[in-house]
Amino acid sequence: MQKFVILWLGQMVSLIGSSMTAFALAIWVWEITHQATALALFQFFAQIPQILITPIAGLVVDKVNRKLLMIVGDAAGGIVTVIVLLLYLTNNLQLWHLYLAFAVKCTFEQFQELAYSTSISTMVAKHEYSKASSLGFLAGHGAIIVAPALAGVLYGIIGLVGILIIDITSFFFAIATVIRIHIPQSTSTKLSICDRTNILHDINFGFKYIISRPSLLILLTLTATFWFIHDIGEAVYKPMILELSGDDTKLLGTLFLVSGIGGILGILLINIWGNKQPRIYGVLLGMIGAGFSKIILGLGRIPLIWIPAQLCSSFNFPLLGSSNDAIWLTKVDPKIQGRVFASQSMILLLVSAGANLIAGTLADHVFEPAMMPGGTLEPLFHNLVGTGKGSGMVLMYVLSSIGLLLVGLIGYTVRKLREIEVILPDYDHIS
Repeated sequence: MQKFVILWLGQMVSLIGSSMTAFALAIWVWEITHQATALALFQFFAQIPQILITPIAGLVVDKVNRKLLMIVGDAAGGIVTVIVLLLYLTNNLQLWHLYLAFAVKCTFEQFQELAYSTSISTMVAKHEYSKASSLGFLAGHGAIIVAPALAGVLYGIIGLVGILIIDITSFFFAIATVIRIHIPQSTSTKLSICDRTNILHDINFGFKYIISRPSLLILLTLTATFWFIHDIGEAVYKPMILELSGDDTKLLGTLFLVSGIGGILGILLINIWGNKQPRIYGVLLGMIGAGFSKIILGLGRIPLIWIPAQLCSSFNFPLLGSSNDAIWLTKVDPKIQGRVFASQSMILLLVSAGANLIAGTLADHVFEPAMMPGGTLEPLFHNLVGTGKGSGMVLMYVLSSIGLLLVGLIGYTVRKLREIEVILPDYDHIS
């Protein structure tokens, strides 16, 4: 576990640097466009190449040195950030440059993230899978606490240039931590680029594996539905808060900070919960809790409500995510996790990309006009979400939050999902 913590520390520092850059660039894009679509397209263009590369990435992760893949992924991220910095310094940075940069960076991150996630089962004892997975959420929520606050303060002092330099430095730190530790490689056949038949078979393997296990398929379907609905609401979250607060970036940064704190509290709960069964209850409770909290956040019109609601919402995601990860880690043999996890990731990326593609358009061209004075939806919902700029995005956010709540409740009614840990044996119990 100690070596894994070193690996995790390097990735967390890199994530903080990248999150600072992402936060600063999001504010820059909003200031020059004031369109939810422009922000949502960041995620969309990042996800499209990931979707295309994920099946191959899973095959590569299973058959190529995972330590090397993590180094290459971090190095590529650093190079892309350097290019963005040079474009900005020469006054040539445009919106399409950022879309392309995010696409390239996230393509390499897909290899890096799969290599990292599949290394858990080779570096950590089985009874510590949930804790190891929760460290990933600690890194994410730690970055949410630190990055927006730092970016908000430093942006006025060192500007975008300084923040990009910090991001580049963080990649060097991440690479240094990967180099100094040994990452065991699961026993697997070497990748042969000459045998196209085997490559196609391996790419399809992950999908066939999941489909042949109905409980895993139902779990994936439920989580995909959850994240599709979630990402529609998430795509309008930043522009919604900025519009309602009069472009108060400090308030937005505070909400991100509170989100990180909520995530940390959720991680503490996981460590107290330990390895208690069944983990599927953690998945479903996390979905229900997140949906309920987000409904309150959406209906609240003042920071006094937004802040505690955001805290409660973020509290649920480490429980949801680490419980889900632990199920997959214990049910799938480490030798094939790369391909299976890649198939899982591809499905989740597809639904998320679809959500980001339609969310901005729905906000800017459907819900926002409909909630303006005299709009088609204004008479029905003005007492609930208000009227005018931002109200359409609020309505979208509330409706998506209700959807999250329903997904979690429906999950409890499905026996094959509710009893997944009984129906499916652990990978090391299969004779």
